[in-house]
Amino acid sequence: MLVWGTNPAADIEIGVKSVPLANDNHTFKWVDEAHLNEIEMLKDKIARMEEKLEEATTERKECDIIEIVERTYRESSSNMRKMVIAAGVGCVFIVGVSRLVG
Repeated sequence: MLVWGTNPAADIEIGVKSVPLANDNHTFKWVDEAHLNEIEMLKDKIARMEEKLEEATTERKECDIIEIVERTYRESSSNMRKMVIAAGVGCVFIVGVSRLVG
């Protein structure tokens, strides 16, 4: 089975005259060869799409990790502030009690 193409010797006979085909520069391709070419092009396209998908997945994971780190930092920062305030109040309480007693 052949895919569209022409042979330089191919002519169309119109009446008595022989008219060369307009696309005589094309060569015949076997269907298998055309399919292989298409498969190769699709392989390249799929490889590029896989690359883009991998980049997008990596970027999303990075964003998720950054969000988790920021949330953890905010929570720990809040806990740290509470501990500093509690320690300050405790120190003031101890100093106040020591002045009253002593």
